[in-house]
Amino acid sequence: MNYTLRQLRTFVAVAHHGGFSQAGQAIGLSQSAVSHSIKELEAVIGVRLLDRTTREVMLTEAGQQLASRMASLLEEMNSTLLDIRSYGEQRSGTVRIAASQTISAHLMPQCLAASQKSYPDINVILHDRMQQVVLQSVRNAEVDFGIVIGPLNDSDLDCQSILEEPFLLLCRSDDPLAAVDTAQWRMLAGRDVVLQDYASGSRVLIDAALRQQQVEINVVQDIGHPATLFPMVDAGIGISILPALALPLPAGRALTVRRLYPEINRSLMLVKRKNRSLTPAAQAIWQEARQQATLLTQQRTINPAF
Repeated sequence: MNYTLRQLRTFVAVAHHGGFSQAGQAIGLSQSAVSHSIKELEAVIGVRLLDRTTREVMLTEAGQQLASRMASLLEEMNSTLLDIRSYGEQRSGTVRIAASQTISAHLMPQCLAASQKSYPDINVILHDRMQQVVLQSVRNAEVDFGIVIGPLNDSDLDCQSILEEPFLLLCRSDDPLAAVDTAQWRMLAGRDVVLQDYASGSRVLIDAALRQQQVEINVVQDIGHPATLFPMVDAGIGISILPALALPLPAGRALTVRRLYPEINRSLMLVKRKNRSLTPAAQAIWQEARQQATLLTQQRTINPAF
């Protein structure tokens, strides 16, 4: 039967108030709209619900049965919808995030601190993992969402870029590249270079940038953890290429960071399973991560560290 919720609510209001005019005032409809709605309902169910006279409106036996049952059903439905709305506004529970190492070390501390302050009832658990493990954790629903290096072409994931940052040259302060006016990718040709290995999302992007610039280098060490790049370069093993998020430089080392031109960027991306909604708590932390990335971009614009 093609009846509407509005028709049912209108009928219950008429049964409760005993007339079209009073019911219309209670639910915000005109008397004629109330009368029309009741007629439509009676036509749909094929039963007369009200006996109308010039002075009063009386429930038929069928109308009495419908009114007694429908009032409680509508009340229960309204209570259920209110509960669901309350859940949609809920900001509590546990949120699990997976992020690659550089992101975990340099973006997530601020995000976790801000989340703890803004959402004290949300427990955020960070999993510090390699990029491919982060993506797999998202696909397997082991975490609510991940933060990875992009761009990505994974059709089974919803991705949202939150930060663009350039690749930088890292060298010793006495290296000839530290003194040039404008460091360019072509100047790296033939140099010994220390890079993160392919567990990092950045390595594939760096390889692509070198091919694009037609630069051949000699990779002398493939490093797992980004922090190891600094002592390797400081020891004279080679120069390096790293993202801006890896800054600041460690204290006490004679190292220099320079922008590389033409500027080539990587993206930081929020990722979640495609067509799957986040819980209200996870959505709040997702938005917090976006906000912290925006603040980081603004800080670098005002006071660049390189």
